[in-house]
Amino acid sequence: MFKRIIKGGHKKPSKSDADDPSSYNNPSGQRSSGSVSTSNVTVNHASRAAAGPHPQPGGTAGAAAATAPLIIPPLTSVEPLPAFRDVPVSERQILFLRKLQICCIQLDFSDQLKSVREKEIKRQALMELVDFIQSGSGKITEQCQEEMIKMIGTNVFRSLPPAAHENTGQEVTDPEEDEPYLDPFWPHLQLVYELLLRYVVSSDTDTKVAKRYIDHSFVLKLVNLFDSEDPREREYLKTIVHRIYGKFMVHRPFIRKAINNIFYRFIYETERHSGIAELLEILGSIINGFALPMKEEHKLFLVRALLPLHKPKSIAVYHQQLSYCIIQFVEKDYKLADTVIRGLLKYWPVTNCQKEVLFLGELEEVLEATQAAEFQRCMVPLFRRIARCLNSSHFQVAERALFLWNNEHIVGLIAQNKNVVLPIIFEALEKNVNGHWNQAVHGLTVNVRKMFSEMDAELFDECQARYAEKQGKAMEVEERRELTWKRLTDAADERGAGDAMVMG
Repeated sequence: MFKRIIKGGHKKPSKSDADDPSSYNNPSGQRSSGSVSTSNVTVNHASRAAAGPHPQPGGTAGAAAATAPLIIPPLTSVEPLPAFRDVPVSERQILFLRKLQICCIQLDFSDQLKSVREKEIKRQALMELVDFIQSGSGKITEQCQEEMIKMIGTNVFRSLPPAAHENTGQEVTDPEEDEPYLDPFWPHLQLVYELLLRYVVSSDTDTKVAKRYIDHSFVLKLVNLFDSEDPREREYLKTIVHRIYGKFMVHRPFIRKAINNIFYRFIYETERHSGIAELLEILGSIINGFALPMKEEHKLFLVRALLPLHKPKSIAVYHQQLSYCIIQFVEKDYKLADTVIRGLLKYWPVTNCQKEVLFLGELEEVLEATQAAEFQRCMVPLFRRIARCLNSSHFQVAERALFLWNNEHIVGLIAQNKNVVLPIIFEALEKNVNGHWNQAVHGLTVNVRKMFSEMDAELFDECQARYAEKQGKAMEVEERRELTWKRLTDAADERGAGDAMVMG
């Protein structure tokens, strides 16, 4: 009986145990290449063979030796290695690990004349690794995958240099207006990112194995690199994170949460981040794939993250991508139109005219996807804001607001609710006709006014009569004010004359 118990202690773990995602969870949030214990078995990522039974006498020792981890001696000097095609297939995994060793060496790329030979050897090694993964000429072992991800992390996870505006104290400007920052490390960083991309998209990559190494900690560090000022790095990161989101379903909620946290920090703390536009591009694709009916989590993301992104001053840098995400939500669920429009009104700029023009353009796109019922819920505060835009002294704001009447869908919504809309904006139209300084705005206002007149002549006449009555009352109030002021002036003059006589 005692012997049976001893034998039971060496029970080989089942495949379901080895593939259980809970075996690879890391509560601390840090990547670990060591042992991760479960209730039944201890799995060592670097040595999968250790989890199995001890080799028994009689013929299994050779098989165990074949699956044992490869031991590579430490690197003493940087020397060129042969190409994969020049070595037998049985030696390619060892050569793969040796090339990874070379690629882990940190070199100073800011000085082009320093370590030229070592840089070239590292570049060649990276290029051969990329070609090896891309060609699919041989499936790499788990040990090679783990070491490759470690090498990638060693190279790309670094402290980013301070942004230009952090050194000068200047405001964040449109990157299209300034020369973009180009990282001197990029020539070799690009190859490292290319290797990671090829690994992620490769059909030979098993997500059950890869997720042990491309874990939450790795993904979070990737997302944090979006603050890099180099647009080339952000473009690679955008593609890689998008591919990881598509391939590793287990990481999807975590990636969305990580992006959310960056947005919150940007909106409420720093208002400075280099990669907001690229993160929004990823989200635009993600939102496009949301299933219906939409989860409450996604609606909260719209309200708590996307709509507040209209607040920062630097919105012009990422407005195009933000607007696309917002429109995707409305097109997915038309009932969100009221929420979106009220959100835009909440963050509507007061003194920034260029920002107002952006808001009006986005508003038109949202209204184009808005149904009649949602339009009716928000039309009163909406057209009060549009009326103020019509009277803006900045001609681009007034002109962009008047362009709303060039959209047939919006005109249709207005026509259905003309009894509410026209009384709100009639005064603004009349003020433009009677006194706006810009000729283009004056002409567009006349056209809109004529459109309402033809839409419902009786309603138009009523509004005109009310406006005339209101103007008459305003003139009476003005006349009374002037008369009161005149009396006060005359009284002051009489008192001043009397005081002068007494003094004389």
